[in-house]
Amino acid sequence: MLNFTLRRLMFTIPTLLLISFIIFLILDMAPNDPTGNLPLTIPPEVRATIRASLGLDEPLYIRYLLWCQQFFVNEPLNLLNEWFGWCIGDCENRLRVSSWATRSPVVDLIAERMPQTLWVVGMSYVVGILIAVPIGVISAYKQYSWFDQFGTFISMIGFSVPTFFTGVLMIVIFSVWVPNDSIFWLPSIYDTTHKVDDWSSFVFQIRQMAMPVMVLGLYNAALISRFMRASMLDNLTQDYVRTARAKGLKEQTVLLVHVLRNSMIPVVTVIALGIPQIFGGAIITEQIFKVNGLGQLLIIGIQGADIPLVQTLTFLFAVLIVLFNLVADVLYGLLDPRIRYD
Repeated sequence: MLNFTLRRLMFTIPTLLLISFIIFLILDMAPNDPTGNLPLTIPPEVRATIRASLGLDEPLYIRYLLWCQQFFVNEPLNLLNEWFGWCIGDCENRLRVSSWATRSPVVDLIAERMPQTLWVVGMSYVVGILIAVPIGVISAYKQYSWFDQFGTFISMIGFSVPTFFTGVLMIVIFSVWVPNDSIFWLPSIYDTTHKVDDWSSFVFQIRQMAMPVMVLGLYNAALISRFMRASMLDNLTQDYVRTARAKGLKEQTVLLVHVLRNSMIPVVTVIALGIPQIFGGAIITEQIFKVNGLGQLLIIGIQGADIPLVQTLTFLFAVLIVLFNLVADVLYGLLDPRIRYD
């Protein structure tokens, strides 16, 4: 397993370099101009000076190599300096990937928005998994029962109805129709400046997280529960299940130890590849509830033609997808004893 993991990690290096070049090329070909939002009264020579200060007068390959140096070399060295105090090279004048709009380092902007995304979108994914797995198991075990029919109905609604409609509907119900003095009233706007320092502030944090977590949790649970149910139904008819029952094993042991473990193999792929969505943020949901997460940061970067910000965020999402593909492959070997990576 260790050799397999190391080989896969070595293979991901050229893969990620190719992905980064494709992202850089696509964004460079985009029609957006970072000087497009400037007043029309600015002379052309001033615009040319601004473009030169942003490095846009350099050839494509020069700009790409400079970005690679800043992202793959300078940013890790800067992190070592901040975390451990190790100063390697010129720590004060080291060039970093900076936002064109704010002139702030992109990594610092991402680190500032990351907690909001993890709090809301990450928690919704955890809640969705905790809800989806039991529903999928019970629905498959009690196929065509009232529980299965009701679970299928709710799953179809959660998967079919878009999150922007569900979010607005919950705002209307819990923020408009419910009185403000009711315990069921929930704030419609997420306060990113709120700090948890006592019980009342913790309760408010839970209340403002409730609606976005419910919206995304319903969508994630609907998707994962369908895969869980289908996988369980496929394994419940296998010969090893009949053999385990013939040996006199308890039904709970057969279901939770043998069937569930094998049924989780395809579901692991769905869960692992869905984790990068946490960091990408549910862009629509973050816009509805005004959550200042990574999704909203990406929207701001796209609207302002902030190519370094958009490129870095997009590449980080690609890194997470490749990384969690590897995690899914490793989990296959842990769940299925027939899989070996010798």
